[in-house]
Amino acid sequence: MCSWPELRPALLAAGLLLGLSAQAEPARYPGIGRAATPREVAAWDIDVRPDFKGLPKGSGSVAQGQVVWEAQCASCHGVFGESNQVFNPLVGGTTAEDVKTGHVARLTDPAFPGRSTLMKVSTVSTLWDYIRRAMPWNAPKSLSTDEVYAVTAYLLNLGGVLPDDFVLSDATMPAAQARMPNRLGLTSQHGLWPGKGLGNGGRPDVQAQACMTNCEAAPRVASALPDFARSNNGNLAEQQRLVGPQRGVDTAHARAANPSTAASAAPTVAAPPATTATTSIASALALAQKHSCTACHGLDSPLVGPAFRAVADKYASRSDAAAYLAGKIRSGGQGIWGGIPMPPQSLPDNDGKLIAQWLANGAKP
Repeated sequence: MCSWPELRPALLAAGLLLGLSAQAEPARYPGIGRAATPREVAAWDIDVRPDFKGLPKGSGSVAQGQVVWEAQCASCHGVFGESNQVFNPLVGGTTAEDVKTGHVARLTDPAFPGRSTLMKVSTVSTLWDYIRRAMPWNAPKSLSTDEVYAVTAYLLNLGGVLPDDFVLSDATMPAAQARMPNRLGLTSQHGLWPGKGLGNGGRPDVQAQACMTNCEAAPRVASALPDFARSNNGNLAEQQRLVGPQRGVDTAHARAANPSTAASAAPTVAAPPATTATTSIASALALAQKHSCTACHGLDSPLVGPAFRAVADKYASRSDAAAYLAGKIRSGGQGIWGGIPMPPQSLPDNDGKLIAQWLANGAKP
């Protein structure tokens, strides 16, 4: 057996030869790009696995998550996670019994009308990872690690998974996983798991057998109101529904009326104290961004909701435009700009009035 002094020169020589061969190896795509640095790789390597590998240190309480939710999430996902026409509900359909068993009973109930995110997702890491990478949708990756923990805790609290005093962290994530309603519902019996021993051997979920002859007409499910009864209960389109698939129809006018004319039927809101101050576009947009208005409204282009300048143009002829818009910001509504609802906004009263005054002035610099 060789001693270390005898082996050391040979090992050094072997290491030198390996280094030279690595340097001599030609680039796979000569002249194109370069190898990513470790720092660049780390910036993209942020996924979190179901076994919690990749989960960073941090924490956030349910109470802290409520603050983040109301500022960053509620405008698209609803005050209670019920969402709206654009996004599917996040919360609903799970029970305390599901938390105990790990199986969501209503997933196999054909009478239940919808499937929420918490009914389907099996791992809490999936929620955490997606929120961290993709939310809020207009500014992905802008939430801090602690904010992601907090808003995930609040979402699970909305679904009855975590108690009000729970603090979600890298240390308590396994405890949250043990309470996921569908934690035992993961299956590999579908086409996403190809190969023997991993489900169904790659058979696709959908057979794609298109109907080519004697095809039935696509069904259309709808309800109707006679014109004389359309406004008996006010304008249904402006009555916010927080739960369920019903979104309301414009009942302020006859059946063929343009929904944009429904504004004339809206109640007039008491005018706030008159102001002579002119709100600059910079300060107004700063307030709008602070309160997440820009998540749904662009300055000149519509997003989820109408553009700010489209709102300004619509109400330019109203003498009480500032008061009316301040009231709509506070109360929310649905139907004037289409079927997508705007939840009531909880911003400070003075901020709402400043934004409304800026809109009433034409949303101009």
